[in-house]
Amino acid sequence: METPPELEAAASEREEITITKREYDDEQIIAVDFGPVVGEVELDVVDDTAIVVAGDRQLEFDVPPDADDVTVNDGILTIKN
Repeated sequence: METPPELEAAASEREEITITKREYDDEQIIAVDFGPVVGEVELDVVDDTAIVVAGDRQLEFDVPPDADDVTVNDGILTIKN
């Protein structure tokens, strides 16, 4: 599963945003930590588009076609397949 380019661009623009990708036998996980932001990280998925609001920043990206689950927990966006 590829990391959405919009998330990679956000991580390259702000050093507090980190992306980790893990691959297991039957699962791949992309975790995006938005770092210390004001307020909580919120997620809304509409059709195949994910909208993430982190502090004063809003990001939109296409959910990877092979993703089974997109969630936010404790400020970390997780994309799993």
